[in-house]
Amino acid sequence: MAQVTDEQLIATLDPEANSIAIIVKHMAGNMRSRWTDFLTSDGEKTDRHRDTEFEDAPATRQALMELWQAGWQLVFGALEPLIDADLTRQVTIRGEPHSVMQAINRQIAHYAQHVGQIVAAGQTLSARQMAIPEHPPREVRGIQEARAGGRSQPALIRSRPVNRLRRPRRGKGRALACGIQRSSLWRHAHVARERTYVGQAGRT
Repeated sequence: MAQVTDEQLIATLDPEANSIAIIVKHMAGNMRSRWTDFLTSDGEKTDRHRDTEFEDAPATRQALMELWQAGWQLVFGALEPLIDADLTRQVTIRGEPHSVMQAINRQIAHYAQHVGQIVAAGQTLSARQMAIPEHPPREVRGIQEARAGGRSQPALIRSRPVNRLRRPRRGKGRALACGIQRSSLWRHAHVARERTYVGQAGRT
């Protein structure tokens, strides 16, 4: 988002598409609903009005980024206190029972879809390649070898251009990526947090 202009944040690719700003507003609304009182209340809060999340984008970049960061703070504020025993507890989303692990996987899959839409929209609107953090293949092998040998892992995340992505389509995909182990989930979640706090420490 730091790599597109203010005008591009609210631009749409076609009449049926959502702007980057609207996607962020929707994600923030979802995050507030799902992660507030995560273990003790239904994930669809009675004061959430989902349809309004697709109307009236935030007026400024600052307001947009405040929504974005507040949403992620709720996500990690709910995840970090969890212990192993919590992962098999039951929570509900719209009255549908989920284990805590299923609920987490459901939301990570949802956010991954929308982050992909943001990247694709930004790349298309800016008509250029965008830099995103990524592990080059050789460095991934180095990390795997370090793990196998019990050595400390180097910090190898770098930014490199990504290939042009297809235009995102509006839809309601809801995949459950079940079976992620807790350690792996936490590792990827913390990497995601470092990547998504746009505007902090020069990260995009």
